[in-house]
Amino acid sequence: MTKEKTFDFVIVGAGSAGAVIAARLSEDPAVRVCLVEAGGEPPEHGVMPAAVASMQNVPETDWMYTGDPGGAGEGLVGKTMMVPRGKMLGGSSGINYMAYVRGHPGDFDTWAADGATGWSYADVLPYFKKSEGFIRSDDVVIDAEAHRTEGPLKVSVRQPVLKGSKQFVEAAGHAGIPEGDYNGRDRGGPEGLASLFHTTTQNGRRSSTYYAFLQPIMGRDNLTVLTHAHVRRVLFEDDRATGIVYRSREGEDVTVHAAREVVLSAGSIGSPHLLMLSGVGPKKPLEEAGIPVIAELPDVGQHLQDHLHIPLFFEAPGVGEKMLDVAMSMGPDALREPNGPLPANPADDAHLPEELRQLKAEAERQLAAWATAGEGIPSSSLYDATAFYATRLSSPHTHDAQIAFLAAGYTAAIWEQVFRVRPEAYFEEAEAALDPAKGYVVLLPTLVRPHSEGKITLQSADPMDAPHIALNYYDAPHDMDVMIAIMRRSLQIAEHWPDDGLGDWLVPPDIAAAHDYVPGNAPSDAMLEALARHFSLTVYHETSTCRIGDVVDHTLKVYGMRGLRVADASVMPTVVSGNTNAATIMIGEKAAEMIAAEHGVTLHETVCETAEA
Repeated sequence: MTKEKTFDFVIVGAGSAGAVIAARLSEDPAVRVCLVEAGGEPPEHGVMPAAVASMQNVPETDWMYTGDPGGAGEGLVGKTMMVPRGKMLGGSSGINYMAYVRGHPGDFDTWAADGATGWSYADVLPYFKKSEGFIRSDDVVIDAEAHRTEGPLKVSVRQPVLKGSKQFVEAAGHAGIPEGDYNGRDRGGPEGLASLFHTTTQNGRRSSTYYAFLQPIMGRDNLTVLTHAHVRRVLFEDDRATGIVYRSREGEDVTVHAAREVVLSAGSIGSPHLLMLSGVGPKKPLEEAGIPVIAELPDVGQHLQDHLHIPLFFEAPGVGEKMLDVAMSMGPDALREPNGPLPANPADDAHLPEELRQLKAEAERQLAAWATAGEGIPSSSLYDATAFYATRLSSPHTHDAQIAFLAAGYTAAIWEQVFRVRPEAYFEEAEAALDPAKGYVVLLPTLVRPHSEGKITLQSADPMDAPHIALNYYDAPHDMDVMIAIMRRSLQIAEHWPDDGLGDWLVPPDIAAAHDYVPGNAPSDAMLEALARHFSLTVYHETSTCRIGDVVDHTLKVYGMRGLRVADASVMPTVVSGNTNAATIMIGEKAAEMIAAEHGVTLHETVCETAEA
């Protein structure tokens, strides 16, 4: 810990927004910036896209929250939903599947129409472009005017393109969803469009906000980055935020003062939790927890929205990537016991039989190819292609449906430990269905404009206790209607698969039996609803728990407080219609310019001539 304990700006959370804000504000050498993060630096393997699953449910990199799924989760372990949140420099941009999706232009225009002044699509597009360093590819259709190639956040299309991913885009076209740029200025009207995913990667490596924004400037004299620092509360003098208190790795409480502002960028779980712990929130629950009320804001922690998807699993010989090949490409360590053929201890490799010696050599060759050229299976999370469209059951100003494509079936360990789905509950013969030597694919019908809302509440006044997360999925009947429609459209895409098509759709046996499902027949709505209530999974896109208009104003200042802003996905008035990471980074960019404009901070580049203070 530096001896200096007072800074101009103290930013809590070094994730998708916080890292951006710290990097931008510290461009002015006269400004002292402190960035406080509960985790540490990303592990070495975090840069490999294919290693994404190993970043979740690991206490060093994931807060490992769980939540009450409400009208879903009946088939999940303990009937609880995983709520992964990144706990490291880069935050959830370091554990996500790297999909770069901005959202439908109508999402932002709706924000502005509902009172979020300055957040229309025309207002936010310059901030998306400010970050983006798009690496051009002939494998996708691009609206060139909507993109930028010089920004720090590298965005690319995986190379080489996997066969199954290319076929998904083709199949979507046959099913009525044409190919196009889902990050363009026009996302295709109600019929939507399909594409390979744009991903936050460069040369086959993850480009999280740590790698893109923080790592290159960690040596700045005016930037202090505190890691393994768990913030306990915000400090106030009357109605002004003056700093924070954090618990160090050694268990000491340390105070850091902010001369100008405290900025909470702890995410849609962490920011409302920290506000409530600090006495800002709904009065009665705070009083019941014994927390003095600094400001009564009843909407803190309310209006939680999230995206849900459901795995539809297909046999796909010759199309899906074999998990044995995936493991091979990641090097010898991915082939070690207890799940692989190589010994757990590398020291035992000296006695390998010739067959395993050759296997190890090939794994080393493929890993080296990725490390030097950035190509091969390790360059992708296997979450590889997508389609967006409107079901016409929701607002006409956006797309309420997303269908994503997984180029492999994953392993039993990932299904149970990451998804919280017991393989024996989902597959009639789990070992055979997840055979690592066979090819499978997964279509993921995704509800991206939910009407249901959950909430974050305190479990106790102890900052070390996680909050209670009520996800409340399918509370609004509308959401189930839309999800069933998206599932049917996903099955249509599977039916239009090119070449030899896909193999069997593997329906969970208990659900199939309960609804008299015969393979090849159209499933009933009741069966699809049962599938959704049992096996819907979070896409971990939680938003809106400190939303503009209820908790913060359009400049992200907390109502009734001075020197305190929130800048992360929690401020979204409603969740965007697609993966949320890009929009969260945009919020960080816009917040940095608003803060700079108010406090006379000089930035290297300003994309808005009159950033509103």
